[in-house]
Formats: sequence, structure tokens, C-alpha cells
Amino acid sequence: MKKLPKRKQNRLQGYDYSRNGAYFVTICTKNREELFWKPNIVGAAFCRPKEEPCHPQLSEYGIIVENEIISLSAIYRNIFIDKYVIMPNHTHMIIIIDNYDVLDNGRQNTAPTVSRIINQWKRAISIKIGFSPWQKSFHDRIIRDESEYRKITNYIDNNPVQWEKDCFYEKH
Repeated sequence: MKKLPKRKQNRLQGYDYSRNGAYFVTICTKNREELFWKPNIVGAAFCRPKEEPCHPQLSEYGIIVENEIISLSAIYRNIFIDKYVIMPNHTHMIIIIDNYDVLDNGRQNTAPTVSRIINQWKRAISIKIGFSPWQKSFHDRIIRDESEYRKITNYIDNNPVQWEKDCFYEKH
């Protein structure tokens, strides 16, 4: 019997992912299928040099993804999407959890975990699209300081223009 490869742990062991902080999250489509931009769009072809940040033309599915990103702050009182970009086959977000002084009927209201937020977000999109476009799980990084935050926001802002150099880009 062939032994299956052991799946790598995605989360930092022992870390409380409902803690206040900033989290950089990347969620990919299943098989890196390009679903979220209109067909035949290439980074440099649709971004003018002085336009910052560049906003790609989203497909019908990409618009659904964007609407669900925007709705996250309305669903969770203590969750903010500080920055995001929707790429053809993946999405990047910076999720801010700010659980200070959130009271519900006089008691502390705890924030959901990053995993719960992303899993519910993916499920809502899958229901609206009519199928699950997502690969299993997602990648996250706990943003630890201002310098790291600036590097990540710069990466998000420039990701569409750099699409053909992106690690998720597949030549057609």
C-alpha cells in the first residue's frame, strides 16, 4: 500500500488566531484555475504606469469575491479588511482583528479565529457561485511589525502589475 505524503501544518502551533493583530492571508483557487479576472487580461496591459494601485477588471466570480471581502467588516464587528487584491487564481487580504472593548450585553465578546473567518467567507462565495472554487485551506502570516506591514501592503498594491512574475502565474 502506497503511503500518502504527510500534509504540512499551515498554522503556527500554539498561537491564538483570534488575538488582536494583523494577518496576511492568501487563498488560492483549486488547481490554480483563473476565475477572478476577465479573460485575456495581463497585468501591464490594463494598468497605466501612474495608476496606483492597479485595479484589474474582475470577472463575475471576481466581483462576488470582492463583495464578500467588503461584507466581512459588516459581519464581524471587530474584523477589518485593511488591504486586499483579487488575482486571477488567488486572493490576498490583510485581516485586522481589533477586539478591544467589544462588549456584548456587558460581557467581553471574543473575536472569531482567522480560520473561521476564511472558512465562512469561502463557503459564502461557493454558495453564491454554485460550486467551490477553492483549494483546501489557505496560507497565513502573522504581521509582526510596521516594516513587515509596509512590505506586505506594497506587495498587494503591486501584485496585479507583476502578475506574469507571480509564483501563482501559469503560462498558457
